[in-house]
Amino acid sequence: MENLKKYRNVFIEAFQIKENELEGLKYQDIVEWDSVGHMGLMTDLEEAFDIEMEIDDIIDFSSFEKGIEILNNYKITINE
Repeated sequence: MENLKKYRNVFIEAFQIKENELEGLKYQDIVEWDSVGHMGLMTDLEEAFDIEMEIDDIIDFSSFEKGIEILNNYKITINE
């Protein structure tokens, strides 16, 4: 599965949202993306991409778009 599709699917499944809600989505924009939802999302992303994120990256992961930048640090290229 291509990385963008995999990335989008993790968000969709973690937050039970529609694909058209992803662009511009930020931490705490939706009820599901609270602190507990954030940690679940991080776990799901780590499993999907077989990585272990640094604490600073987990804290900085503040939006759908920012997550793409952060995953680049782990040699995961996500092309929009």
